[in-house]
Amino acid sequence: GNEAVARGLYEAGCSLISSYPGTPSTEITEQAARYDEIYCEWAPNEKVAMEVAFGAALAGKRSACVMKHVGVNVAADPLFTIAYTGINAGLVICVADDPGMHSSQNEQDSRHYAVSAKIPMLEPADSEEARLFAKRAFQLSEEYDTPVFLKLCTRISHSQSLVEEGQREDLPPRPYVKDIAKYVMVPGNARPRHPIVEERTRRLTAYAETTDLNREELGEDTSLGIITSSTCYQYAREVFGEKASILKLGLVNPLPRQKILDFAAKVDRLLVLEELDPVIEEHCRNLGLTVQGKDALPL
Repeated sequence: GNEAVARGLYEAGCSLISSYPGTPSTEITEQAARYDEIYCEWAPNEKVAMEVAFGAALAGKRSACVMKHVGVNVAADPLFTIAYTGINAGLVICVADDPGMHSSQNEQDSRHYAVSAKIPMLEPADSEEARLFAKRAFQLSEEYDTPVFLKLCTRISHSQSLVEEGQREDLPPRPYVKDIAKYVMVPGNARPRHPIVEERTRRLTAYAETTDLNREELGEDTSLGIITSSTCYQYAREVFGEKASILKLGLVNPLPRQKILDFAAKVDRLLVLEELDPVIEEHCRNLGLTVQGKDALPL
């Protein structure tokens, strides 16, 4: 999965990756370093990595930074500001969570950062999606003027599935235009940016209703409908088979509203299958749906 992310970043025309190592994310940068077209570096910490990547994006080159879930704690200061400023060229933040704590000191859920910072988050469920979502993340970043999270987990990062290889996009640098009101977040400039961020979230929520990143797979069995994402999608298919009805979410922030309600109307009972915190489950409950989730499956 990590190698596929690196391939996707390469194909998207990414020019710079600044990261801080941490399992299960480390191999993304290690694999990306094999491509001569990408300048790769280890930064002193995640905050510096994010600021270097943002600097490159500001200068007009697609860039990325890579870290594990606890690394986002270190990078949170620039993260929340960049959410307000937006970007110039695309900026993708790859973060790898660690459900099961195979190599980590805690089991925090990075989706909370996406919600809190009001930044879109994509979540692939296999290696080919990891490659494709990395490329989609850059497109979304530039279309909606925002950094974009690409969230992995240990089971996606450290598993393998077949991928297709595409060609690298050779993109000219976007011209840098000095814009103090957009990029210097003193309160007088930040206040007018907040409504822009909220409008961006509204536009992304509308996008979530129609994008193929969120996929309804209605099977023969509609007695149970499963709403899920990431590696849990693979678990659901393994346990329930091809006849199961699944709503697979690839864009996990912002979450769709009507698409979930429409899926719920087609099934008798709803189960939310997600690792760590009940983020999708609480969203469904806020929509007025009766769902099973953490009452049936452990945190």
